[in-house]
Amino acid sequence: MQTNEFRAYAHQFVDWMADYIENIEQYPVKSQVNPRQIFNQLPDNPPETGESMADIMDDFRQVILPGITHWQSPNFFAYFPANSSYPSVLAEMLTATLGTQCMIWETSPAAAELEEKMMNWLIKMLGLPDHLEGVIQDTASTATLAAILTAREKYSNYRINQSGFTSNFRLKVYCSSETHSSIEKAVKIAGFGRENLVKIEVDSEFKMQADQLAEKIKKDIDEGNKPVCVVATMGTTSTTAIDPLREIGEVCKKYDVWLHVDAAYAGTALILPEYRWMLEGIENVDSFVFNPHKWMFTNFDCSAYFVKDKEALIKTLEILPEYLKTRSRGGVNDYRDWGIPLGRRFRALKLWFVIRSFGIGGLQEKIRYHISLAQKLHKIIENDTSFEIMAPVPLNTVCFRYRPQQIKNREEINRLNEILLTQINKTGKLYLTHTKLHGNYVIRMVTAQTNVQEDHIVRAWDIIKETANGLID
Repeated sequence: MQTNEFRAYAHQFVDWMADYIENIEQYPVKSQVNPRQIFNQLPDNPPETGESMADIMDDFRQVILPGITHWQSPNFFAYFPANSSYPSVLAEMLTATLGTQCMIWETSPAAAELEEKMMNWLIKMLGLPDHLEGVIQDTASTATLAAILTAREKYSNYRINQSGFTSNFRLKVYCSSETHSSIEKAVKIAGFGRENLVKIEVDSEFKMQADQLAEKIKKDIDEGNKPVCVVATMGTTSTTAIDPLREIGEVCKKYDVWLHVDAAYAGTALILPEYRWMLEGIENVDSFVFNPHKWMFTNFDCSAYFVKDKEALIKTLEILPEYLKTRSRGGVNDYRDWGIPLGRRFRALKLWFVIRSFGIGGLQEKIRYHISLAQKLHKIIENDTSFEIMAPVPLNTVCFRYRPQQIKNREEINRLNEILLTQINKTGKLYLTHTKLHGNYVIRMVTAQTNVQEDHIVRAWDIIKETANGLID
């Protein structure tokens, strides 16, 4: 492709992108294709000669687009969002054009120094302690793995990295029964073994119970095991419950255990001063992660990971082959030592674009609005005798179920709600997901998509009600 062709197609593609976002509600939110449908439309062999960009784009529209679930639709209420915004998309275009490899300062000084500055900005924006230092990871899963590895190495005085596991005692990691599944994966990868992940029961509001954590840690110590790390959650996946950091932190401080906080989704709410109560006890936290790519309108992937002891992180993950030795080393941040991969994308650029374009005030306005939508939905459901709120709504995740008066059996209610969710998603008009709370099948609705408005919530509820009524009638 020549420069003039690139220029022409780039203009066409940007027009398509703008039209797509503007008209995104014309598409079914959840893809309606069947398994293997896309795969079977693709040729078995790659082309021997180059094909025109026009033909490639036609296939994108006809083959790929029907198999896309539209996460940027304002009718997307599933999971947690993977939000984007126009400033983020523009920055991502520049990132792809630059093609920068950001593994060490010398391979792209601007990328390294912008990343350092963006992490400092986020510390101020969220009200985090200024003794923390940050790095951008790809996901919270990777950040949590880095935290657990660092906790392991700091506990063993970095001997496990050198010699592997040589002791007979077991190293233990603790989290609540509502913690994200990535914790279990990190424990497996870090070599602890799934059996050494201790899950603490939650209270009636789905928060970790600090007194039970203390009991479990003491019991493990008495049995000759070694508590290494506790993972607290600020905004659990099912209900956005907020674990009590102060109480958990006191337990960790007493037993000298690393405390990591997974705030992947809810951390963005800290930009609102009225939600800084979630940080009570943050002074005892060793590491903290949240994802701008969820609720801060910065497209995937961009995860902000903060640590109290950066030297422990670096010592855990650092490897220095001859080809990466540089004269600048020591006076700058070589972020490949702060995470799992060597290669690193220029993620800081889109974060810079988003923060500058929205401003703190603009971000606060959107986050507050999203929370207000959830509170309105919460009231609507509370006032409907055929539905039931199943968990507190501290932020903007509403958990509810359909419970018609004439049905009393829990298994039947669960089955009915599973059918209801399937039927709702089949309409293509909105997309919801579920969870299970105390054995109850529960529908989740998250009001956090970048462009969601109150009329989307009203229409969504109308569809939910109409579909539910059709199941009984």
